[in-house]
Amino acid sequence: MNTGSGNPMKVFDELESEVRSYCRSFPTVFNWASGYKLRDVKKREYIDFFSGAGALNYGHNHPGMKQKLLDYITADGIAHGLDMATEAKKEFLKKFKKVILEPRKMDYKIMFPGPTGTNAVESALKLARKVTGVSTIISFTNAFHGMTTGALSITGNCKKRKGAGIPLHNAVFMPFDKYFGENVDTVQWIDKYLEDGSSGVSLPAAIILETVQGEGGVNEASFEWLKRIEELCRRWDILLIVDDIQAGCGRTGTFFSFEPAGITPDIICLSKSISGYGMPMAINLIKPELDIWSPGEHNGTFRGNNLAFVTAAEALEHWKDDSFSRKIINKGEIMRQYLVNLVQEHPVIKGEVRGRGFLQGIACKVEGLANKICAIAFERGLILETSGANDEVIKLMPPLNIDEAGLKKGLNILKDSIEDIRVQSFAKTALKRKLVSDKNAHKRVAMK
Repeated sequence: MNTGSGNPMKVFDELESEVRSYCRSFPTVFNWASGYKLRDVKKREYIDFFSGAGALNYGHNHPGMKQKLLDYITADGIAHGLDMATEAKKEFLKKFKKVILEPRKMDYKIMFPGPTGTNAVESALKLARKVTGVSTIISFTNAFHGMTTGALSITGNCKKRKGAGIPLHNAVFMPFDKYFGENVDTVQWIDKYLEDGSSGVSLPAAIILETVQGEGGVNEASFEWLKRIEELCRRWDILLIVDDIQAGCGRTGTFFSFEPAGITPDIICLSKSISGYGMPMAINLIKPELDIWSPGEHNGTFRGNNLAFVTAAEALEHWKDDSFSRKIINKGEIMRQYLVNLVQEHPVIKGEVRGRGFLQGIACKVEGLANKICAIAFERGLILETSGANDEVIKLMPPLNIDEAGLKKGLNILKDSIEDIRVQSFAKTALKRKLVSDKNAHKRVAMK
């Protein structure tokens, strides 16, 4: 890469750690954002189908939240308060109960762990173990729950797990819904392990799951599977933890991603878009009888981000009735139909549409193709990321309040990127290479 004075990425290349990732995928310097649009220092505009990895469900610089935040700062409101009682926290707690919990007949205590998703998961695991006295947690294939040690222990991706640098213990992985295909009942599989005293799997403290595995490849669990997992938990007296950090806060259409399944988790982890404005914030919802923490047993310096409480309370305005939810679901159907048509029209990418609501993706069964498409989409002015064990899924997460015109414009850029001659050539070459490889492998087997 040219590191001359004209290179806007020079300072990042020279000074920032090699651990940086997103600035490699999107090699430009951004300096403006509003709604579903970003702009860089060269005044080039981009449509954002990334939404801060799910932390910006309401888009960039939402005007209502921005004004509330400016008013609060101007009035010298409390910015940092640990877990002290503040007016901003009080208003969020009251509004969350009134707008989210009461209409859904949900009875939970609200816990503020550290302000990140991985901290919400860590505290949920600690509480499950404290309540039950059991150390083992059951997680699922392709799960992603965070990058700290406890969360990594229940994360499936080998590359991420290796980053811990130590053995990761006290977790057992079971197959997610449809992991072995449509015809294998993975709930029955798990139940068999639990009832067999010689399976090597003891009863866990909890089962933790994502209803749609975002980082794991946009793998969606059916509502029936979720119901049966809950039934299994009740039968074996296992706590059920739902990690709704990326799929929650409206991403799949309803505020909680598990609502359509009709289940009642024991612990719910929320972060990313709970603040509404991209500010660090996380909460855990805990059934009251499980709230056996002693004061300060799980704490953190920044668990009282009052600026986030202000924007989080304003974000709840979207959920006072079901109109916002209906819009998400309707636009999600538009997106799904577009992707289905796109896959059918371009069989060379060997695509499969996954997900629901505004968390959808195309799994490309051509090695390296998803990254190629996302790179070309960026050149054309669309920000997308990949997910899955091998970055094989093009992951679409537009802001929930994007208008239809913006949504279709972004989808059309994706279409143009797939139709780009570089993508078509890459896909055809990769497929030919695979055919030759398969043919040679077949010959070697035959010779034996």
